[in-house]
Amino acid sequence: MSNNLTDLRIALLKQSYAAGETTPQQVVTEILSKAAEYADYNLFITLFDNSQVAPYLQGLQSTEINSLPLWGIPFVIKDNIDLAGIPTTAGCAEYAYTPEESASVVQELIDAGAIPIGKSNLDQFATGLVGTRSPYGVCHNAFDFEKISGGSSSGSAVALALNLCSFSLGTDTAGSGRVPAAFNNLIGLKPSKGLLSTKGVVPAVRSQDVVSIFALNSQDAYSVFEVAASFDTKDEFSRKEVDLTPPPWPTKPVIGIPDKASLIFSDDAMAETNFHDTCSQLQSLGFELKEVPFSAWLETAKLLYGGAWVAERYAAIEDFIEQHEAIMDPTVAGIIASARNLSAADAYKGSYALQKAIRETEMLWQAAGVDCMMTPTTPTIYSLTEVAENPVGLNSILGTYTNFMNLLDYAAVAMPTGFRADELPTGVTFFSPAGSDRQLLKLCDELHPQFVEFSGSKQTPVPQSNPEMFANPAVIPLAVVGAHLSGFPLNSQLLERGAKLLETTKTAEKYQFYELASRPILKPGLVKQQQGGSSIELEIWAMPKEHLGSFQALIPSPLGLGKVELIDGREVVGFICEPYGIDGAKNITATGGWRNWMNQREAD
Repeated sequence: MSNNLTDLRIALLKQSYAAGETTPQQVVTEILSKAAEYADYNLFITLFDNSQVAPYLQGLQSTEINSLPLWGIPFVIKDNIDLAGIPTTAGCAEYAYTPEESASVVQELIDAGAIPIGKSNLDQFATGLVGTRSPYGVCHNAFDFEKISGGSSSGSAVALALNLCSFSLGTDTAGSGRVPAAFNNLIGLKPSKGLLSTKGVVPAVRSQDVVSIFALNSQDAYSVFEVAASFDTKDEFSRKEVDLTPPPWPTKPVIGIPDKASLIFSDDAMAETNFHDTCSQLQSLGFELKEVPFSAWLETAKLLYGGAWVAERYAAIEDFIEQHEAIMDPTVAGIIASARNLSAADAYKGSYALQKAIRETEMLWQAAGVDCMMTPTTPTIYSLTEVAENPVGLNSILGTYTNFMNLLDYAAVAMPTGFRADELPTGVTFFSPAGSDRQLLKLCDELHPQFVEFSGSKQTPVPQSNPEMFANPAVIPLAVVGAHLSGFPLNSQLLERGAKLLETTKTAEKYQFYELASRPILKPGLVKQQQGGSSIELEIWAMPKEHLGSFQALIPSPLGLGKVELIDGREVVGFICEPYGIDGAKNITATGGWRNWMNQREAD
């Protein structure tokens, strides 16, 4: 069992299964044995025994090895998400119930071959970013036993960081899927609202809740997202990914960062140094960073706990808290019970404030001209002692850059960016409009290995990036060679359809290039040769699929769209010319491209 507990990355585990080096039974048995060594970390509310895991292992016996997307992949479930036959506590024993069916997202994963191995500890009723608000014990940081682990999805994150699963599920309303990722050297995906079903999840703030994914790297997070992001007709908050069409990005997106006045580190010089070092490294990698006035986002963050959305926490457990407030975690009870002082008028005032914030931040985003934003995931990290002395105030600081995300309908990924001088992990969060989950994961897959060598606390290597894995189903790469190039007369047809320039490159050395005889606008013709030919410069644009039809309708004969082979072997959709179109045309292949030819033409 060479791979069992030394590398639980999804791709590596699949390789071990295919090679016959291990089996799901052996992996799970060893994980459950290993988990006992971490009992004092308080990771699990329910850690399964062999009999509880057996049905899932037996279900795989009738299938071929790796025949399912997550075949034999062990995972952990936050204990506010239902698993059939296992109590759901939400961190409160008196609240517990045993569901007859699993949450939709859990069932999707099990159907894809994944094996649940336990239900994890959390801040009670998913109310907190600290991992200390649980009657099942404080969940300790994977790197420093005396530091907080982050919450509320504390157990899910630390179990993964300690190599007790391949991925884990959390929830995220105010940062619960990102703060624990930052504190435990993990990728934390906070998906766009509605892409992962919340049916079978104990609500925190129902209108803002998402199921989050902790992973060792972006490739694993993407593999889980591919399975879990499924439209659920039984969840009224569910959304189809195809209906979310964020703007496409160029190959290197422009990244916005908070202006200096909005960078908050709570006097933590180590955290501040890491963030500025991260910015410098991104610039050295060729990324453009722009400072954005950020106070509107910071003010929006205050709405989640300082406004009427607290009433949703109360509505979620109203009957229970009215009868059992005295036995609840006192900090959690105090936060939720404060909603009794809110009125319907407060709810409307809150919605008005949020709508104003949505409009203001949209305008700031557009004015800045950025593709995504990057912030510190948290301003700092605290010890268990510090949080015990000021549980509400310090928790609020931790949510500085997380609390606004769902209110403003963003997708976000927390990514490690190294280690502080005290050897604790730290990181940043990238975010952008709903539906950009795949783009964010692709970006983090490119950047993650540039900043850290391993994931979690057990030296699991960060893989080299694999950009081909992260295809955006809403966008088509489109190659243009002539009048649609940047700065040329028909480029506006791309821009008005929301297309973005990805890269400038060349075709394979298999093409002849012509200036066609047709007018009034000068146009080129690109014709592939069976033998010979040259390499022609072109641009690749990201075209939203929804606009491709209207764009194609504008293309006059003899031009059309077909497959164009690039110099690196890729094939993309692009402009081609039917052979009859070159009758009377001028061969301009020797110029190497339309831009060169037009410059030469003007000079002549």
